[in-house]
Amino acid sequence: MAKPRKPKNDDAKPENTGALVRHQKLCISIDIDRRQIYGHTELEIAVPEIGIVGLHAENLGIGSVLVDGEAAEFEYYPRQHHVESEKRWSAVTTPSSAADAAGAAYVSALERELVPNLLINCCKGFKSGSDQLPVAENGFHSSGETKQQTLCPWRTIGLGKEEGGLFYLQQPKNVRLVRIEYWVEKAETGIHFKNNVLHTDNQIRRARCWFPCMDDSSQRCCYDLEFTVAQNLVAVSNGTLLYQVLSKDNPPRKTYAYKLNVPVAAQWISLAVAPFEIILDRHFTLITHMCLSANMSKLQNTVEFFHNAFSCYKDYLSVDFPFESYKQVFIEPEMAVSSLSLGASMSIFSSQALFDEKVIDQTIDTRIKLAYALARQWFGVYITPEAPNDGWLLDGLAGFLTDYFIKKNLGNNEARYRRYKANCAVCKSDYTGATALSLSASCKDLYGTQCIGLYGKIRSWKSVAIIQMLEKQMGPESFRNILQTIVSRAQDATRTSRSLSTKEFRHLANKVGNLERPFLKEFFPRWVGSCGCPVLRMGFSYNKRKNMVELAVLRGCTASPDSSASVLNVNADSENRDGDIGWPGMMSIRVYELDGMYDHPILPMAGDTWQLLEIQCHSKLAARRFQKPKKGSKPDGSDDNGDVIPALDMRSSSESPLLWMRADPEMEYLAEIHFNQPIQMWVRKKINQLEKDRDVIAQAQAIATLEALPQLSFSVVNALNSFLTDSKAFWRLRIEAAFALANSASEETDWAGLTHLVKFYKSRRFDANIGLPKPNDFHDFPEYFVLEAIPHAVAMVRAADKKSPREAVEFVLQLLKYNDNNGNPYSDVFWLAALVQAAGELEFGQQSILFLTSLLKRIDRLLQFDRLMPSHNGILTVSCIRTLTQIALKLSEFIPLDRVVELIRPFRDFKTIWQVRIEASRALLDLEVHCKGIDAALSLFIKYIEEEPSLRGQMKLGVHTMRLCQISCGSNSNDNIKSHVLESLLRLLDGHIAFNNVFLRHHLFCIIQILAGRPPTLYGVPRETRTLLMGDAETCIEQKNIFSNLVPEVKPPELPSDIPNPLETHSNTPHPSEPPPDIPNTSHDGLAIPHASKEADTVSNSHERKMPSIKIRVKQSAATSRTEEADNQTVEKSHVEQHETDVGASSSVSVDAPQRNFAEAVSISNQNLEEVNSCHDHGSRMTASIGSAKPASDGDEIGKELQCTADSSKVSVQPQADISLPSSFIHDNSVDAEAHKYASLQSLSVGRHGVDGGSLGMTDSSLHGKEKEKKKDKVKKRKREENKGRRDNPEYLEKKRLKKEKKQKEKEMVKLLSKETNASSVDLSKKEEPKIKLVSGQLNPNEPRGSDSMTRKVDVKPEASEGTSAAPKIRIKIKNRTLNKS
Repeated sequence: MAKPRKPKNDDAKPENTGALVRHQKLCISIDIDRRQIYGHTELEIAVPEIGIVGLHAENLGIGSVLVDGEAAEFEYYPRQHHVESEKRWSAVTTPSSAADAAGAAYVSALERELVPNLLINCCKGFKSGSDQLPVAENGFHSSGETKQQTLCPWRTIGLGKEEGGLFYLQQPKNVRLVRIEYWVEKAETGIHFKNNVLHTDNQIRRARCWFPCMDDSSQRCCYDLEFTVAQNLVAVSNGTLLYQVLSKDNPPRKTYAYKLNVPVAAQWISLAVAPFEIILDRHFTLITHMCLSANMSKLQNTVEFFHNAFSCYKDYLSVDFPFESYKQVFIEPEMAVSSLSLGASMSIFSSQALFDEKVIDQTIDTRIKLAYALARQWFGVYITPEAPNDGWLLDGLAGFLTDYFIKKNLGNNEARYRRYKANCAVCKSDYTGATALSLSASCKDLYGTQCIGLYGKIRSWKSVAIIQMLEKQMGPESFRNILQTIVSRAQDATRTSRSLSTKEFRHLANKVGNLERPFLKEFFPRWVGSCGCPVLRMGFSYNKRKNMVELAVLRGCTASPDSSASVLNVNADSENRDGDIGWPGMMSIRVYELDGMYDHPILPMAGDTWQLLEIQCHSKLAARRFQKPKKGSKPDGSDDNGDVIPALDMRSSSESPLLWMRADPEMEYLAEIHFNQPIQMWVRKKINQLEKDRDVIAQAQAIATLEALPQLSFSVVNALNSFLTDSKAFWRLRIEAAFALANSASEETDWAGLTHLVKFYKSRRFDANIGLPKPNDFHDFPEYFVLEAIPHAVAMVRAADKKSPREAVEFVLQLLKYNDNNGNPYSDVFWLAALVQAAGELEFGQQSILFLTSLLKRIDRLLQFDRLMPSHNGILTVSCIRTLTQIALKLSEFIPLDRVVELIRPFRDFKTIWQVRIEASRALLDLEVHCKGIDAALSLFIKYIEEEPSLRGQMKLGVHTMRLCQISCGSNSNDNIKSHVLESLLRLLDGHIAFNNVFLRHHLFCIIQILAGRPPTLYGVPRETRTLLMGDAETCIEQKNIFSNLVPEVKPPELPSDIPNPLETHSNTPHPSEPPPDIPNTSHDGLAIPHASKEADTVSNSHERKMPSIKIRVKQSAATSRTEEADNQTVEKSHVEQHETDVGASSSVSVDAPQRNFAEAVSISNQNLEEVNSCHDHGSRMTASIGSAKPASDGDEIGKELQCTADSSKVSVQPQADISLPSSFIHDNSVDAEAHKYASLQSLSVGRHGVDGGSLGMTDSSLHGKEKEKKKDKVKKRKREENKGRRDNPEYLEKKRLKKEKKQKEKEMVKLLSKETNASSVDLSKKEEPKIKLVSGQLNPNEPRGSDSMTRKVDVKPEASEGTSAAPKIRIKIKNRTLNKS
């Protein structure tokens, strides 16, 4: 019987104070002229028993705090700017130390933001009794309408008694009304002023900067909002506009009252105040569009499509919009922190997204941006993630909904092409744990920064790809039913939560989507809980005799092995082979034959990394008669043996019914696929694919393959040209074909690619009579985009000397000179900008350098023209600055760069629009890097950041500088960065500028990490570096102590220095003052059996201590090393110990092991062997294995012979926590002197964890042994159930038979090896050589002298061993007494 699912605990107390906000009211008055905000907020809070409430507030002035109308005590700790001192960053001298300090400062700042800094004492005057609100059985309040609006309907207050058919929800006794009078001291972040415009942004944890709140995503409540502004201004906020009130002040002011009945987090509360012009949507009255008067005409043209997106989502989800209204507000781009700022029932955009009816290029991007913002209202704002690890799910669902709009309104080709390119980008970048979507280390410990920058985009694209993979697996209708179920549940008033978790979505995929549980059990840990995408390398050949295709596949992974360690931890129960986890499901192979297309879902994504598949062909070739070869000629023999087809046998390959082949044609997997085939066969099949396959992904793959060929034939060039000229083909792919033609142009092909490009352009745009370009005509939009890209493709053509051919230079300059837009209803600003940028791609040689003067004059003329008549968003000036910079960098030997700098510098004037100003700053940074290096460029970047007034401009400069650092990180120039530059970067990171701009702060951190050669992410930054900043630590400790005194139950984040070593907390290491007796001073007394961790598949890396260590490897015999070298390579790493008074040498020990099947536990009588491996360093290495093992009967003794090769090197090993043997252990047993001496070694101890105690283990580990036995029983039971279905499988029976034969051979090899080792062994008692003893359990006092009792259970797994045959060999004989069978 299945266990019932546990309901969500929505009343779970947050981590900060246990307080819960039920409702919040915000009343503020805004003075635009003085840039002041003042007012109050009222919070209805369920106060915890301790009576202390912690809120977040920054950059605010707190006037008074009232609790239930009475003055209350409060403590306010605003963010303190660190007093700069010379010693603060004095330790920073290298990029590596700067990266450590940056990580410490960044993490410390993020942790401080989590701690509430406005503490209110609500202890006084608790009311006795409880107020009861009658609630109907369906969950709605039956009376008290006012209370229903103030209390969140989705919070369960507490179930009372049933009286008269009604349930009474008992309101908690400690619900308090907290009123805070406040004002904004200086609006720097969270809320922004400029001219007569005010707006907020939804930066991470910045809502606290304009009103006190619980700024946590887990705290959601309803809001009442009132804003008083000047009479001529409009205040736009969340929820429904209730009323507008005009005051009697002089001058009169207007108050706007909004009500938001949907509980949301504080970050989704938005406000925009300006003299807005308002447009009501003609199709849906609840939609409102607003902008400033200057952009009114652009707004009308931009949003005329928006009702299509709104109705598209409404029809797909089959429910109404979750909010009562939706408002789109467009503000000046210089004010916006980002192009989109989300709020509940409201989105704030940059007016840069607006365009008029004359602009063509911006239409697609703007429509997708507005559609995505609307989708986020459904998934992300209305339905929220239950935990930080579930954020990927809402992001993926919003992206999936946006892709659905693209498919329905912009075409299926556009949607599939965008998804294909996004998947390719994910496969290239998904190689680190930073892209794991649902790992606690990549979400919870990143404090929300995982959504910023490049990794944020990669995670978003990966989320959408995974959602689409699930949709492909379950079908479109089933997936649509899941989304409808999610939204309908959220709109159900009887439900207590509008959050969505990965676990719940997985449950819906099983129940509604009909996906099997075993598939989902593997799918989510592999795709969501880990990083890496499959890499498939394929090759195929046609077997004419069998009429089938033989397909060879090698599967790999984009993630590095260390990054995939999390996969082993997450999915340790799944079966894996060769150390590869694989992916669930079967990939489909699509074969295009002469008589049709056939899909074969036969490629398993798990199991063996090498796969050889046979695909039966359906088409058959007609029999043909061949002439016999003449005498003296050598037949190729291809007809005699169809299994072997020579690579150059064009006759047999041409007779194949196979036209071409594709893997994963429907993008059911996020995979990187490579085909490796002979060129002669591959070219023909890819040309067929390009010409005959109508799928845009197949065409894109064919173009990319043909372009990457080492030698391009005329057939390839002609095929690309035919595709370019085909007006029915998708225009984006025609552009790719144009660039492929440019890449193919060379002297070997007689410049055929260049000729085709010029000929195609002239056939469309030139007047044949005069030989000059005709006036522009942009009515055909797909043709417009293709022709716009042709000059850029021509400019990319290169001759053998890496210079542009003279024909290409003349062609581009001719188009730039004779551009004529008369009579064209559309703007040519993007067309001209593309021509200017194409000129910047030219490489001028000796023959074409004469054209440089005319090009510079043309660019100067365009700059003057754009200054008089500004283009759309300054795009023409931006392209001219970019082209000038490119030409100057390429011809720096001929052009004085100082003059170029003087030409570009005036564009940094703050009166110019921000796009031009930022592009000028980028150009100057590029020139600075080229002239003076990255060190000078960083200094200039810091100067520009301090001068730049716009937050978005600061972010753009940060992104550009990060790219410059990535370009230069390959050279050694980063080591020459001066310390004062690093200190300036750190001061900027920790200053108020970075605090006001969350995006800039993250990019500053990434810049410093890149300079040190580290990845630009917070993932993997060691938390120990936080203690480097004593100032931050002291501040955090002071705030933590104050908060702890007020709130005893609260546990704020502690510093790493307070965290004990987990290995030391449960150790039994004796006191150093009581060393064990008779410690020998030999060269091998430092050897130890290190700790074994609890889980066999867990890989633990210790960063606390850097110490020499020893690696134990198992050396197999030659017979088994070849067959089992890839099996069971999981290694446990742990510490190796030595007594602190010993300074000895470590050993390298190689022991021949018997042949075993290590997939199962090795059993020798009643003893198991458990693998105990340790870390290794450069000076110490040990390899060990069991030499021989003889089965014994009752009363006999087991003889274990370890053939050791000692090769010692001087290494000092530090002591570590371990379990020592008490002195009574030795005195109570009759052991000879040498055995006594070695048995007392503290360094020769047994780890506590991972020991199978049982009747043979130590008493300390008996509990762990029982737990492990239970786990093993479960695993065995599961395997028995899995093997039930295999017993009738002939493949399984064949494998089992081979396994038994291999075991029998191994036993025979064991006997041979034991004889060899006995013949060449040396008795230890006759030589004064260091001894190695394994001590565990208790020795029998009646046992003969010189014998040891070994009851330790060890599982030995093989690993590639190293040859140590040259070293002297020592035989260690340890005899154990067998136990009687019970």
